[in-house]
Amino acid sequence: MLAERRLKASPTDGPQLAKALDAQTALLPYALGVFAVSLPLFVWVGSFATNRLWMSASFAIFAINWGAFYAVVNWLRDEASQELNRRARIQVLGGLMWAMSVVQISILAQGAGPARETLLMLATAGAVVCAFFAAPYLPALLTIAPLAAAGPVIAQFSHPQGRQAGVMTWGASALALTLGMILNRMFRRQHGLAVAHERLVEERLGVLEAAERTARSKSDIVATLSHEIRNGLTGVTHVLAAAAGRGGRAAPSREQLNAALDAAQDLMSVLNATLDSETAESGRLRVEARPFDSVRLVQDLVLLDKPHAGTKGLELAIHVDPLLRRRDKGATVADALRTRQIITNLLGNAIKYTVRGRVEVRLELRDDQVAIEVADTGPGLSAEEMEQAFEPFRRVERTGAGVNGAGLGLSLSRQLARLMGGALDARSAVGVGSCFTLSLPFDADAECDLTEELDNGTVDMSGAPRALRILIAEDDALNAAMLRAILEQLGHQVVHAQNGRRAADLAKIAEFDLLMLDHRMPVLDGPGATASLREAEGPNRAAPIVAIIDGDGEEASEFLSAGADIVLRKPVSVAAVARALADAAALDRGETKSEAA
Repeated sequence: MLAERRLKASPTDGPQLAKALDAQTALLPYALGVFAVSLPLFVWVGSFATNRLWMSASFAIFAINWGAFYAVVNWLRDEASQELNRRARIQVLGGLMWAMSVVQISILAQGAGPARETLLMLATAGAVVCAFFAAPYLPALLTIAPLAAAGPVIAQFSHPQGRQAGVMTWGASALALTLGMILNRMFRRQHGLAVAHERLVEERLGVLEAAERTARSKSDIVATLSHEIRNGLTGVTHVLAAAAGRGGRAAPSREQLNAALDAAQDLMSVLNATLDSETAESGRLRVEARPFDSVRLVQDLVLLDKPHAGTKGLELAIHVDPLLRRRDKGATVADALRTRQIITNLLGNAIKYTVRGRVEVRLELRDDQVAIEVADTGPGLSAEEMEQAFEPFRRVERTGAGVNGAGLGLSLSRQLARLMGGALDARSAVGVGSCFTLSLPFDADAECDLTEELDNGTVDMSGAPRALRILIAEDDALNAAMLRAILEQLGHQVVHAQNGRRAADLAKIAEFDLLMLDHRMPVLDGPGATASLREAEGPNRAAPIVAIIDGDGEEASEFLSAGADIVLRKPVSVAAVARALADAAALDRGETKSEAA
């Protein structure tokens, strides 16, 4: 069936045309040999002709055709013959030369006297040979075979006593053309199968290469995570062991605690970057483009990084294009949180790798895009090193020695920029420094909400309730301790249940202002506990429920369908928990259920 479908395509289609021409090219050396063997026979028969001058001219034309055909065969072996349309024309012209030779032999036979019949038989044989060698390529067959056959057929019927011989010549030519058509159909069928097979092989090779890339990516992930996690957790473990008084160690100093906190934050950065990279690689990463003030965002990030730059003795400066600063309207249209992630990574890299000098951030308006440049006076990268820096899980050995990281920041940032309709470009010079440019769409008529706050680690407590009695259900002791610490830091009382069943039982006998339930728990999971609370009579049937999930959209839908009001995604932060509590305090049970950032 596949072959039949391929046969419906035009023979001039690229793959089919190439196969047809290749088949004909493979036959051309044999055609050259046939005509070379025919030349002595033609000379011997032609020697009996009465018209010596015409006979000599025919020999010369035959020899010239043979030489030209030999040149065509040699040309087809050259790389210049790979252009299919040109190659097809050359091969058809080569066949037409031999067809014209057959015609001129037929004309010579008319005045050859006793050699007439023999020369016309040779011409008929030449027409059959032309049809055979033109068979692989249909346009050549339909052009060359009729022209070659026309010479001996017309010559036979033009003679009063040549009617019977003419019928035989016509029959032989028609049979040769018919067999050529059958042979051409067989060639086309085989070519269709060959093309389909090659495409299937290419597809399989593509799948194999994708699988190999995935395997390498997974291997790189495992190697990177094992290295970074092992190093980070080793430091954290030593500090915690000292804090717990194990091994007779003294209590850790503030410097050691800060180092352990930095190591833990580095681990979180590595894990988040790895997960984002894998999500982007699989095409499941989504961005939400909305108007926002990129100038304000960059100014906030520079302000946050100034202390870090100051500890290294670096100058951190920002320059904003006056066209951006003085505008009453206009906003960058992209995902603000992902833009923050990109600029945070670029600023962090610039400060991390720059030993002395300065780091400068520039914002410029370029047509319908805003360009955010981060320039530094660091070690700089060569063209080859810059290309390597944008590859996932690759780090530049010359500059990356002794620096933590997974080697994902730049590759992930470029993916995020493209998802938002922008670009991330870079230029660098060894010993001079580097400049990374993030370009994002800019809408001159858009207006952004200047009161909207991005999560930069600060907490707005103005809308947060005070002294709530909160029930949390979490089976993981570390997550439960972290959530309890955040809630108590915000001034609330916490009751902890280790599974959903225990939480449902407690909610039936004690009154709580808010319930926070994890999704995956033993005995009874979060959605099950939520449904049980909503269905049962008790003091907490209408209490707000905050669902804590790992980030899967299906988990959020399952929780909301069971009766949860707000969704809080892990890893939780003080700011995210505070917003969730504020949303819960203002919640109207008739309102649409929502998700917390």
